Amino acid sequence: MHKDYTFKISIIGGGNVGATAAYALLLRGVATHLNLIDVQKEKAEGIILDLEHSLPFTSYAKLTASDDFSTCKDSNLIVITAGKKQEQGQTRLDLVNANKKIFQTIIPQIVRAVPDSIILIVTNPVDVMAYETLKISGLPPERVFGSGTILDSARFQFHISEKIGIHPRSIDAYILGEHGDSSFPVWSFANVLGKPIMEFENFSEAMAQQCYEDAKNAAYRIIHDVGYTCYSIATAIAEIAENIKEDTHQVFPLSVLLKDYYGHSDVCLSVPCALGKNGIERILKAPLDEEEQKALSKSVEILKKFQ
Repeated sequence: MHKDYTFKISIIGGGNVGATAAYALLLRGVATHLNLIDVQKEKAEGIILDLEHSLPFTSYAKLTASDDFSTCKDSNLIVITAGKKQEQGQTRLDLVNANKKIFQTIIPQIVRAVPDSIILIVTNPVDVMAYETLKISGLPPERVFGSGTILDSARFQFHISEKIGIHPRSIDAYILGEHGDSSFPVWSFANVLGKPIMEFENFSEAMAQQCYEDAKNAAYRIIHDVGYTCYSIATAIAEIAENIKEDTHQVFPLSVLLKDYYGHSDVCLSVPCALGKNGIERILKAPLDEEEQKALSKSVEILKKFQ
């Protein structure tokens, strides 16, 4: 990368996810300028001060904090984590009304400050909030998308790896659809270097179902035990940001606006996407079998009720 190249990331929301994302991005050296926005300015300043004290041990980055959205100017990437968090006993969809109100306030301010940035939505329910951001902002869909099922899929790969003894990075297995209760595993092309997961010795359909259930219910378990999730999603945010910065065109399951995807349009949910410097460079049509197509339709039907 040319020494004059800059990559500014503004994180909106200094809660557990926003703060941990800032930390993950700093450790990974993705941003040359990391800007944290929170309505509680002193909180944002405190987080940044703490991070500044780690700079002797990390790649150098300019670190700033504010409650003023105009400081987002010149950001290459906006990461939105602001919103009401999921409490124990709540589904992600239970947050929709409260977080829509928050977005109606913050999205216009972001667009005024930086109309040409890529916007990554992490706030739940992420699919509905990605759609809401597109609606409010009027920005092109390749520049507005949600983290979607990238974390669900990572959890899924981990649980499969525990059963078959293969590193999670070598497992091509994904969860698609809603980042929520109507998500679905794609077993029809789940494999390790071409070998179908279901053909691994001692791996059964019952194990397969358990891997999916463990991945789907992970957030509920973590929220019950800790009160919130932050570390794994922060790592996923850093992964997304780095692939945008480096223009890799690596494929991830992300929540994007569908346009005639198996006949579905005008809804955001997760399908395989190539990620690069322009945001969503390409949407890939996953080869879903009949049952998986039905599951996709179910996710679409549920999410459209909340748009």
